[in-house]
Amino acid sequence: MTSEPVRIALGPKHSDLLRQAITGSGATLSDLDRARALVWDGGPAGFPRRLPAGIEWVQLFSAGVEEWFETDVFDAHPDVVFTSAAGAFARSVAEHALALLLAGVRHLPEHIRASSWRQTEFFPRIGTLRGATVAVVGAGGIGRELIELLAPLGARVIAVNRSGRAIDHPTVLETIPAERLSEVWPRTDHVVVAAPATAATRQLIGKDELSQLRPHSWVINIARGRLIDTDALVDALRDGTIGGAGLDVTDPEPLPDGHPLWDLPNAIVTPHDSNPPQLRTVAFAERVADNVARFVAGRELNARIDLAAGY
Repeated sequence: MTSEPVRIALGPKHSDLLRQAITGSGATLSDLDRARALVWDGGPAGFPRRLPAGIEWVQLFSAGVEEWFETDVFDAHPDVVFTSAAGAFARSVAEHALALLLAGVRHLPEHIRASSWRQTEFFPRIGTLRGATVAVVGAGGIGRELIELLAPLGARVIAVNRSGRAIDHPTVLETIPAERLSEVWPRTDHVVVAAPATAATRQLIGKDELSQLRPHSWVINIARGRLIDTDALVDALRDGTIGGAGLDVTDPEPLPDGHPLWDLPNAIVTPHDSNPPQLRTVAFAERVADNVARFVAGRELNARIDLAAGY
């Protein structure tokens, strides 16, 4: 006697890559009414108002799901398991975070803007990550990848996560729970923000936090713009309270023309492209394949959304 195939629906788009990820992992593509799960490669707009009763699991495309919490999708489907793509894009984003940090510490923005040979002027301000302490605020998938990338450079890490559960890595000096984050600022040389966007993390870094950092400190944000108070950051950059900021995300976003961050010599702004489409699509297909295989086998799914925590 053969078992019933595990039927999974795909929407709103139907790329060949995602089709192959589903069928190659032991499931069968199906229309939504007959499916047990849905792989959704879009945003909240257009998501089915009501899912059929047979849907047990929904895989979402995004790693950050704050936009979904602004809808009633989760409330409308209390018995459905939702998973995000958290961690699927970690390597690409971690590489970008490291690039921003290195560029700042080595003062590359000023070098790039220079139009004459000014070697001795730069010497006193050029730093290194060797022996430096980097606070990774949000030591989840991206944070852990970044810790691996920092290790060969000789940096030390203070890892911050929600639980405070120790991260076993020779580079990590200490793992601190989020509730003790205030202890981190005076102890670190640089900060990388990789925490999820929730009500609790809004403007996680403001005037008081920036004032406790050092004149050579770089703040890197590859999470969401609203985790940093933009006005306070601009003031800290202008006043030399910190060394600089590398931002792949901003508040507001897109960052409007004429905003001070565009002109400050110690600010690097990239247009939220740490996870470009050509890399994101492949990484999402890999996550889909893994989670579909887990679903078919009845195993725990990756990146199950914690509705109470907000991510």
